[in-house]
Amino acid sequence: MPFSPSNRKGTLSGIFFVAIFAAAATFISDFSAVKALGLSPLVIGIVMGIFYANTLHNQTPDAWQNGITFSGKKILRFAIVLYGFRITFQQIAEVGMDGFLVSLIMLSSTLIIGSWLGTKIFGMDKDTSILTASGAAVCGAAAVLATEPVLKAQEHKTAIAVSMVVLFGTISMFLYPVLYTTIIENATGFLHMSAREFGIYVGGTIHEVAQVVAVPASVPGAPKEMADAAVIVKMTRVIMIAPMLIVLGLYLAWDARKGGEERNEKTKLVIPWFAVYFIMVAGFNSLQLIPQPIVDIINEVDTFLLTMAMTALGMGTIFSKFKGLGLAPIYTALGMFIWLVVGGFVVTKLVVEFI
Repeated sequence: MPFSPSNRKGTLSGIFFVAIFAAAATFISDFSAVKALGLSPLVIGIVMGIFYANTLHNQTPDAWQNGITFSGKKILRFAIVLYGFRITFQQIAEVGMDGFLVSLIMLSSTLIIGSWLGTKIFGMDKDTSILTASGAAVCGAAAVLATEPVLKAQEHKTAIAVSMVVLFGTISMFLYPVLYTTIIENATGFLHMSAREFGIYVGGTIHEVAQVVAVPASVPGAPKEMADAAVIVKMTRVIMIAPMLIVLGLYLAWDARKGGEERNEKTKLVIPWFAVYFIMVAGFNSLQLIPQPIVDIINEVDTFLLTMAMTALGMGTIFSKFKGLGLAPIYTALGMFIWLVVGGFVVTKLVVEFI
């Protein structure tokens, strides 16, 4: 047990060690050059963790590993629950039915397409495929983190999924403003989008919340309704992470029984209770009983805890474990990226037109 009398000191030392890395990642993320790239503390944390895992890993006491594991498992679940303070049900209602449907269609289709591409076309294992797909489908690195406990995936698979989210999410952040200013804004007919439509498109298809915020800010003279629609649709996708994880747990149990696997820890019905608590926290936040300044502080703490979890996962990522995967993760992520950019545009136009 991590906190048994014999292990307590090592566990606390490991947690403190991870916290130091997370604090450094948070400090680095405040640099203006880093902000311009849209890199969150979570991404910086996992990069620092991976660097540690492949350079200094053997220089730290083995007793600290309990604390590192605790940060990547238990603290992660708690941080996902607190993530509910970023969302209210009023925000979801505000975006309208068209924004909700775009979110639902893009989340579902991207998760299915990404999992299928990874396992059936490019020969990746199921865990890595689903993790990569969840990151693209929902909310980037945070979604990968939330999906990992349901799959009971290994740390290096989580790191692969996060790296794909970072790569193609960053490309999106620079691509979308160029698409809008050079084509979408000046086009006529089906290719033209209003500012609100483009906001829905951005929120429904780009990976990270920070990247969604950055895109309207990069469009010269973008009206406020573009940014509002983008952020609200994105937060609608975020809250869908809870039902997605519940459905995923049901699917894993069904798939195990279908395959005739023996009943064990991996094949039991997985109910991600932290996802249920996440919805409850979002519902409580919707009542607006806590003053906004306190909610802002909670969100700052939550970001730090998520950074700790991401750093801890990075610390378990050894490059030698990547052997045999080749370019399959990149091909899979690229396929989802094309679907999000092209398919997302078509879905947004059709939904907005007919709803």
